[in-house]
Amino acid sequence: MGIIFGFAPWIVYWVLVGNVPFHAAVLIALAVAVAAFVAARVARSPGRTLEIGAVATFLVLAALTFTMSSAFMERWLQPLSNAGIFLVALVGALVGRPFVREFAVVGQPKEVIESEPFARITSTLTWIWIAAFGGMTVSSAIPPLVQGDATILDTRTPLSFLCYWVVPFSLLGVAALLTRILPDRMLPPEEEIVRKTTFVAFAEAEIDQLIYLATEHANREVGAGKEAYDVRIGSKGVPLVGDDTRESWPSTYKVRERKR
Repeated sequence: MGIIFGFAPWIVYWVLVGNVPFHAAVLIALAVAVAAFVAARVARSPGRTLEIGAVATFLVLAALTFTMSSAFMERWLQPLSNAGIFLVALVGALVGRPFVREFAVVGQPKEVIESEPFARITSTLTWIWIAAFGGMTVSSAIPPLVQGDATILDTRTPLSFLCYWVVPFSLLGVAALLTRILPDRMLPPEEEIVRKTTFVAFAEAEIDQLIYLATEHANREVGAGKEAYDVRIGSKGVPLVGDDTRESWPSTYKVRERKR
């Protein structure tokens, strides 16, 4: 449900635009974006790219609705809103903050968040959404570029209603469907997921003692009914602050059902 919360300002806008005055559609979407941002800050949740980007996008669109003509808004308001969410998602991915991952980490244990499959799946899904937003932007820009009198209110000209509405929201539906289907198909069996952790050992511990401590620590993490295997330790431990006699060692392991 978190990602729906992030999309809320755009969903409200897409429902209202064309059905109410442009000023009202944009201002209501901006109010929803600000409310979502404030709610996230009050809840002390991490700053999410989509929420911040929504506030910025609808601030710009609000300024345009009060400075540009109605004819301009009818032609370009939809492409501009699509371009806004496209740029927000793209910039987030390029700076290492894919928006899908920002929502997916909520409630997940540390070993899942730090796993390679989690990073790969959330990155792939983010780029699927970016592709959908990019396609929506291009499609909705076609009518005003091809025919000068295009308008989002036109329900008779195929180019207008297909490119402003049908194609963009079909792409949105495909992205939502892939987000539901792909994670289960991309996720490897639990036995193949490599989990990361750290354990503490005395500085003079030998390799067999380190392996034993790493295995015991991993088994405590996995819980009842399962066991850690393929336990591996890092190349060097880090002395604990204020205690040179002990070191923190990185290790990895996999999990399987405990053999009876």
